[in-house]
Amino acid sequence: MLSYQHEYHAGNFADVHKHLCLRVLFESLLRKDKPFCYIDCHAGAGIYDLESARARMTSEFSNGIGSLWGQRQDTDGPPTLAAYLQAVAAVNQGNKLRHYPGSPALARQWLRPQDRMLLLELHPQAQLALKKNFQGDSRVGVHARDCYEGLPALVPPPIRRGLVLLDPSYEVKDEYRQLVKLTTTAFRRWSTATYAIWYPLLEAARHLELLAALQRSGMPGILVTEMTVADPSQSAGMYGSGMAIVNAPWLTDKALGELLPAVAGLLAPGSGAVEMRWLAGPGAG
Repeated sequence: MLSYQHEYHAGNFADVHKHLCLRVLFESLLRKDKPFCYIDCHAGAGIYDLESARARMTSEFSNGIGSLWGQRQDTDGPPTLAAYLQAVAAVNQGNKLRHYPGSPALARQWLRPQDRMLLLELHPQAQLALKKNFQGDSRVGVHARDCYEGLPALVPPPIRRGLVLLDPSYEVKDEYRQLVKLTTTAFRRWSTATYAIWYPLLEAARHLELLAALQRSGMPGILVTEMTVADPSQSAGMYGSGMAIVNAPWLTDKALGELLPAVAGLLAPGSGAVEMRWLAGPGAG
């Protein structure tokens, strides 16, 4: 939807959950020297100013990246968390948290010379910012395309290993089902890639439609991880964040299982929790 603007939500707890999952998936790809292609289907602007009027209007980042910012010097913490915080620090100066890198800006730091990144964004303002932020990087291609048309047209890329991130705004209720159809279509064409689907946890529980459709899809190795930071019965808005990972790499569940509970405790002391389960693949059923 062209009305959605991520500036209001950049760096919130859901971004933290999503981007830590992304880092774990990147670490799996980086274990081999062979190149890979990362596709971001809802790229946004790439980098967000946390002191902008929109960010300050909600200040959601204060209970997200703001709660973790002090942990970046902790050498005894989880290495994946350290890598993520180092990537956030790289777009800031000194000890001040001023900017937050969206998934494309994080991914660019983790790409090697042989890897490639394709960014899809349809919002005119975000698209201009994205092109400006990534100009001159030959590893990156920016496409002014809708994900439902663009992703099937772009896969499979010449590089066979890969990762696709899908994190729409879900402003259209039918998007929960449509996203599964899109992923299934893309998987048929590029079955060697991993597909990471982010979704919000809201009182309406529409994410259950997405998970049920994924379970019926026949796609393999579907790992679901959900982080909650509030009591669903007492929250009027988003109380948690979910990620469904299709064709999840080996040991992804172990890596996330060791990382996310500690992070949930930092984001929401006393109430943060993590649930993880397989819809298809190891431990399914």
